[in-house]
Amino acid sequence: MRLVMASANAHKALEIAEILTDHDIEPRPRDLGEVVEDEKTLEGNARLKAVAVCARTGVPAVADDTGLEVDALGGLPGVRSARFAGESATDAENLAKLLDVMREIPESKRTARFRTVALVAFPDGHEVLTHGVVEGVISSQPSGIGGFGYDPVFVPNEGRGLSFAEMEPEEKNLISHRGRAFRLLAKMLAD
Repeated sequence: MRLVMASANAHKALEIAEILTDHDIEPRPRDLGEVVEDEKTLEGNARLKAVAVCARTGVPAVADDTGLEVDALGGLPGVRSARFAGESATDAENLAKLLDVMREIPESKRTARFRTVALVAFPDGHEVLTHGVVEGVISSQPSGIGGFGYDPVFVPNEGRGLSFAEMEPEEKNLISHRGRAFRLLAKMLAD
């Protein structure tokens, strides 16, 4: 199936394309401009992006939104994960803020999860929606050079004690929130 990527995030687009290998994934057209992610839920933001890109291109559009939910922070940064340190914050700034606000939190209370909502919007108005979650902990120091965002400090329970940034992309995609959501999405699109 031909799908256009709704995300302008190159790292995210690469991960999605590596998972949806049975589909013809086209990059997001550069001239579309930004879609303001101002919804209060991951599902709402994924829908905003997919519907906007689908409407502009006339092609089914695939989008996701992901949040890191830290239990000791009451679920923050959550839907604001990409903007935790401010509207124009970089991955490094968001990561630094997370580590700063968690500096006094003991290791036993650093539980967290990544949650992804994946959505395809079709020109006829129907949608296919999936979710993926991975549980883990936030380390006190970044480790690894792979991945992006909070990957250097997120250590999944299923990951042999490695952060996402220390894993090879194939290993990460097998257990990650995004991998789970998009494998389920691929299955639903095939049905």
